[in-house]
Amino acid sequence: MKYYAAPLEGMTNDLWRRIHAPLFGGADRYFTPFVSPNATCKFQTKELNELTHNAGLPVIPQILTNSAEHFLWAAREMAEMGYTEINFNLGCPSGTVVAKRKGSGMLSYPEDLQRMLEEIFRGLPAGMRLSVKTRVGKESTEEWGRLLEIYRQFPLSELIVHPRVQKEFYRGRARHELMAETLTDTPWPVCCNGDIFSPETAAAVEEAYPALDSLMMGRGLMADPALLRRIRGGSAATREELRAYHDRLWEAYRARLGGDLNAIYRMRELWNYLSGSFEDTDKFLKIVRKAKTGSEYLSAVERLFAENTLNPNPRPPEGK
Repeated sequence: MKYYAAPLEGMTNDLWRRIHAPLFGGADRYFTPFVSPNATCKFQTKELNELTHNAGLPVIPQILTNSAEHFLWAAREMAEMGYTEINFNLGCPSGTVVAKRKGSGMLSYPEDLQRMLEEIFRGLPAGMRLSVKTRVGKESTEEWGRLLEIYRQFPLSELIVHPRVQKEFYRGRARHELMAETLTDTPWPVCCNGDIFSPETAAAVEEAYPALDSLMMGRGLMADPALLRRIRGGSAATREELRAYHDRLWEAYRARLGGDLNAIYRMRELWNYLSGSFEDTDKFLKIVRKAKTGSEYLSAVERLFAENTLNPNPRPPEGK
């Protein structure tokens, strides 16, 4: 079984990958937050950071678009950079993305999706492999059978399935039982993504669906950066490791974003998840949300690491 780090916009970026891997043992694959090519045929600076700062790491770029032309432009550029595999984002549930028929918004238009995949596979650079990350529908899981029919027509390198529909976002539970249908007569490896927050959950999914090739973790990995290590039989994160993880990210964001305040904004996003590694963090999170200076922020962090007990079963907040 292989274990992947999911793409989370604003979270699992190149800075995070280069800090996470040496501290906690790397993922078998890291997937970048989506790159969104458009008619300008030019990558944004943050997208170039995702694509060019990955030496020594097994990184798969992810593309979000509803245009085969734009997709293929990005694929050619990535091939020039040395990438041999890319991922197509058909899973993002964001309302602004879905309104543009991108991400999981495309799932409501199966005929358009099929045509786009046909164009993409006709034009992929030689030797380039393509995987798909998808939800199981937009409104209902009854859409999944039709979507699977489409995917099975193409030589995917892998199908990564988050078994929720778009309108659920991250509410309720991931329907892991849909892996049974997904794995029936599939011609390519299948990865399960969604609600894998502990070694116990990972083991249960693996036992129930032994034909799975891999598991992908996003929110669980942000709450517990040692989750992959624990699934592999290793130890939980220590207080010292978590402090080193925090401090390296803090300094990396300060350097890239040009000072304390922008770094604080980014660290607030991290703490929405990483607070799951500690007990009783409500008071700490309130202070962090109000912090306006580096000294205010770091004072709160010092208190957290000095006073709060580690949570033996980290998990993200409900709905995150």
